[in-house]
Amino acid sequence: MAKKKIISESSNPKKNLSVGVVGSGSFATAIVKMLVENCKVVHWCVRSEFVKGAIELRGHNPTYLTAAHFNLKSLKLTTDINELVSACDVIVLATPSIYLSDTLDKMTCDYSEKIFVSAIKGIIPRVNDVVAHYLRDEFKIGFRNQAVIAGPCHAEEVAMERLSYLTIATVEDETAEKLEGVFSSDFIKVHTSKDILGNEYSAILKNIFAIGAGIASGLGYGDNFTAVFVSNAIREMETFLEAIYEAPRDVNESAYLGDLLVTAYSLFSRNRNLGNLIGKGYTVKSAIQSMNMVAEGYYAADSIYKTAKQKNLKLPIIETVYAILYEGKNAEKQFRKLTAKLN
Repeated sequence: MAKKKIISESSNPKKNLSVGVVGSGSFATAIVKMLVENCKVVHWCVRSEFVKGAIELRGHNPTYLTAAHFNLKSLKLTTDINELVSACDVIVLATPSIYLSDTLDKMTCDYSEKIFVSAIKGIIPRVNDVVAHYLRDEFKIGFRNQAVIAGPCHAEEVAMERLSYLTIATVEDETAEKLEGVFSSDFIKVHTSKDILGNEYSAILKNIFAIGAGIASGLGYGDNFTAVFVSNAIREMETFLEAIYEAPRDVNESAYLGDLLVTAYSLFSRNRNLGNLIGKGYTVKSAIQSMNMVAEGYYAADSIYKTAKQKNLKLPIIETVYAILYEGKNAEKQFRKLTAKLN
């Protein structure tokens, strides 16, 4: 029988790591909920003094996951990213992708020794690229100082402390061990991976596929079609990932297929809900405006479609969703054509 690894208090990552979260949306709030299980204090950079004051007054985020209450002694709130980065060893980025550039542009402190963890599942519009490349190219934060969080893990279920699973992708074993220590709890199980880009791209792709699943639902397609749709989607995901970045990976693992399934089927999925509205007849613009959260798949579809075209990839679902979102094509007609291409 293998001996248990004994970790002294001085070497326990839960005791030594100072962790902060940037963002105040639903997933950022869920991440704070995870971290307070292990960290004595979680630093939290929110977007405005109003949000900061409301959390300090009520003990919960006034806009997202209001059922998740916090002991204020476990939080150190700020609106200054430099204050948070300076105080933390690990910085979890959990803003919508469209706002990340504006947020990090304000970062002027020394961050050379920090670990940046991306919980963002979208493309950075300014550079038309994923967060991992954006941090590397714009801020000289190498992959050894990066990690990516993948699901399947809906924020709403984390708030209810329902058992959820995270995959944390990072190339450094020591970093993986530290992050596993601060995120694991009775209701969060953590697995690790070295496939940073694969996990990040798969999290982006599943949002686009979820929009498609939502459109199908809005149009009246049933569970039988959705099952075929998702089985084709995971094959498209594998084709795209292999063309972008070859690495040892099994797309049937939870970080890939599991995250796709929950995003395509769950009523909590904002991307599925966006697609559902479009399928029911809303214009793309009105569907987006009717939502109070960012559906990352909408912004990602443009970039992913163009990348696939550059690499001459045949991805019928991606092409169909793009045509509806960006070319103004009729959803019913496009899906009728798509049904002939799926198997």
